[in-house]
Amino acid sequence: MTIRAFAFDLDGTLVDSIADLARAANAARADLGLPPLAEEVVQGFVGDGAASLVARTLAGEHDANWHGTPQQQQAMERFDVHYKAGLTIATRFYPEVQETLHSLHELEYPLAIVTNKPERYTLPLLRELGISERFDVIVAGDTLAEKKPSPLPLQHVLDKLGLAPAQLLMVGDSKNDVLAAKAAGAPSVLVSYGYGQDVHEMGADHVIRFFSEVLEFID
Repeated sequence: MTIRAFAFDLDGTLVDSIADLARAANAARADLGLPPLAEEVVQGFVGDGAASLVARTLAGEHDANWHGTPQQQQAMERFDVHYKAGLTIATRFYPEVQETLHSLHELEYPLAIVTNKPERYTLPLLRELGISERFDVIVAGDTLAEKKPSPLPLQHVLDKLGLAPAQLLMVGDSKNDVLAAKAAGAPSVLVSYGYGQDVHEMGADHVIRFFSEVLEFID
C-alpha cells in the first residue's frame, strides 16, 4: 500500500539532543552529590522516557527502573529544572532533516511526531527549533495512557489522519519504534546514525543511513 504519511521519533532521529540531556542529568547528579557520567553512558539510557532516564542516570545502570522513591523524585525535580533551562543549548538537527521535512511538507504529506519524551519538553523544544508547525499530530510520552512500544500512539496518529496502518511509515532509531509499528500494523524504518545499537537486528522493514532516504518511500 502507498505511504500517505510519516511518523517520526524525535531524539536520535530528527535531532541529536544527547549533549543537553547529559548536561541536565549530570547537573541533577551533582545536586545530589554524585559524580558525572560520561555522555556516551547517558546516551545508552535514552529512549524510554524521562522517568527511565532519571532512574538510570541516578543509579548509573541501564537496568534501573523508576519506582518513584524520594531520591528518584528529587532527581527528577532537579533534572526538570536543568533540562527546561537549556533544551536546545547544544541540540542540533541531524544532516538533511530540515530539508527533507520541508520537502515532505511541500508535497503535502501529513507528518507526526511520536516520541517517548514528555510533552513538557517536547513541545517547547519543537518550538525553539522552529519546526512545531511542520507537524499535524504530536504525540509525546505522556500525551496518552501508553507510550512506545505500545501501538497506542501510532493508532492515535492513524485515527487523527484517517489512514490505514499500512499507509503510515514510522521512522525512528530504536527497538521501541519497531515494536510500536509492528503492533499497530505499520511499516517501520530505522536510521543507522541514531542512539540505537545493532539497528539491523531490530526487525525494521528498512534501515537507512541518511535521513533524506525517507523520500524514497513516496510515490
